[in-house]
Formats: sequence, structure tokens, C-alpha cells
Amino acid sequence: MEQTKPTGIDRVIGHLCSIDDMRHVCPTRAGEGEPLLSGGDVRRIVELASRLMFPGFFNESYRGASVIRSVMTLECDELFSLLVRQITAGLCFDRDNCDTALSDLRRHATECAEAFIESLPAMRHTLDTDIDATYLGDPAAVSTHEVIACYPGFRATMSYRIANRLFRLGVPIVPRMITELAHSDTGIDIHPGASIGHSFVIDHGTGVVIGATAIIGDNVKIYQGVTLGAKSFVTDDSDNPVKGIPRHPIIGNNVVIYSNSTILGRITIGDNAVIGGNLWVTRDVAPGEKLIQARADNFRSSR
Repeated sequence: MEQTKPTGIDRVIGHLCSIDDMRHVCPTRAGEGEPLLSGGDVRRIVELASRLMFPGFFNESYRGASVIRSVMTLECDELFSLLVRQITAGLCFDRDNCDTALSDLRRHATECAEAFIESLPAMRHTLDTDIDATYLGDPAAVSTHEVIACYPGFRATMSYRIANRLFRLGVPIVPRMITELAHSDTGIDIHPGASIGHSFVIDHGTGVVIGATAIIGDNVKIYQGVTLGAKSFVTDDSDNPVKGIPRHPIIGNNVVIYSNSTILGRITIGDNAVIGGNLWVTRDVAPGEKLIQARADNFRSSR
């Protein structure tokens, strides 16, 4: 039986298609053939970068050492093409590029894609330190292989390091898409603009939040529910937050932050400090200082 088109659908579509009715218009360039941002492509970028850095761990099949170089070459070519397309799309979305020729954006995207791929060996070296630190610090970890294959903290950290490299290359939007995909998958929210040193560990991880201007040193371990956030915002004349001002904590080397602690503002947690669980911290913590729940109200320390 033939279905009848709902009354008024043409009128609704007319309103939805009307540029005059759109407050937020996708920044396309009609007729130029520019790419659009794709969540599927961005997820595939993370998958391919992960597979290239850790062959066999993120593949559905493994064809053996005799063909691994050929397979990796094909995957690298695919990664390069996806990067160029999605970086170009991100650049098209940036208002600063409205008057830039699409050919120039593609050329810049190609340079960024090449620089990203060239950084994969160094990125893997840093991730190796994260894997080793996670394995050595967790008595439940059977092997480093288990960390790579199973641990959400490592998955989120790997996505962050991929996103952060693109962020440092000046790529807009795509890095945030990468970390938000990881956020959806793991419950761990790391802004790609954060700065994180080597041997980083997120244990369990659910509910972890790390803000855009946070700086984290080497050999830092944080547990589930930890927030490295902003205490307050500088506002403009319209009472809107001013963008780009450092507002998140600086965490020193060899720091441990236990579960559900909230650290706010541009404060410094000194080297070798320990922050106990369920604390609210809004002032500097000295190197080697230990904050514990029993003394949290008056911020006295136990050394």
C-alpha cells in the first residue's frame, strides 16, 4: 500500500533548508569539493595510528612477519589520505581560513599529515613508558600486553597523545574529536591541549577529567574520578569566559593523586607530592607534601 506523504513536510523542509533560519551554518564552500568532518574517518585515523605503532594489538587478523611491512605500508598510505582529508576539513571549519584558497589548505594539511606520520616512532617510545609504568604500578596487571589490549587508561592516553600531536601541529577540531571519541569509549576526558609527560598512568580511569591548560610532569599516576579543573574564569565585558588563559593545575614529577580528588585552578602540586582520595584542593602543595582526608579541612599536611 502506497504511503501518503505527511501534510506540511515540504514546509518543514523549506524551513530547515533556509539559511535565514539557521543560526549555526556548516562552513562549506559550495562547488569547491571541500571535505567535511567525519566521525568515522577520525575514528579510523586513531585505529590506523594505533595499529602502526603496535602491530597485532588492534588488528582483526595478523598475517605474519613475512608480510607485515607490506600491510603497514598500505595502512600508512590510508592513514595519510584520511589525515589530509580530515585536516583539510578542520581547516575549512576554522573562521581564520575563510579567505584562504582550498588548494592552500590542502597543501598545509598535507604538510601536517606528513609531520604527524613522521612522529609515530617517537610517539610509540613515549607510549612505551606509559605501558611500562602502568604494568609496574598495578599488581593486577599480568603483562604489558594486557595493558595494551585491555586497559582503558592506556587507550585514553594513546588517543590523547595522537590528538595532542595534531593539536601541536595547529590542526583545529580534529584533535578534540579524537579525545571525545575516547571519552565516550572509556569515560576519561583529556583535552588535547593538555601537556603530559612520560610514564603517565591512569588507573581504572572512569570519571577522570584533565583540562585544556593542565601541565602534568613525568611519572604521574592518577586514579578514577580525579579532576584537574579550573577554579574560576576571567570574563569579558559580556560576562563570558576569556579564552586561552592558563587556568588548570600544574602537576610536578612523581605525583600520585588518589580517587575522586578535585584539584582546581592554576596551582602547583610539587614533585613527589601525594594527594589522598576525596579531597578538594585549591592551593599549592609543596614538594613531598602528603594531603590526607583526616586533615583536609584545615589543609594540614602529613609528611
